[in-house]
Amino acid sequence: VQLQASGGGLVQAGGSLRLSCVASGRASNDAATGWFRQAPGKEREFVSGIRWSGGNQYYADSVKGRFTISKVSAKNTVYLQMDSLKPEDTAVYYCALRYGSTVHSSAQRYNFWGQGTLVTVSS
Repeated sequence: VQLQASGGGLVQAGGSLRLSCVASGRASNDAATGWFRQAPGKEREFVSGIRWSGGNQYYADSVKGRFTISKVSAKNTVYLQMDSLKPEDTAVYYCALRYGSTVHSSAQRYNFWGQGTLVTVSS
């Protein structure tokens, strides 16, 4: 499985961005994709996740109500729509995939990772 994340950029506080993650070679629908982020000097943290089967969505409390995760199975793509962005959302965002239907908040549970895309929110 190869993951390609894109869509990051520079945006002012209150603005929006949409990240995309294309999963090539995904062999099963019994899988989950998670978005994580890592700010300078901080640990990688869970942002959101979605099950490929059923589409159940999960969010960290810090982004609930502002971010929306979705998927288009035919395109093997997961999106993260980020609205009402704040300076504290600034980080490198990574998408990851694991086989199994559970969306884990621990990065260690994911086997495949994309290269990361930088999101910078200016005040």
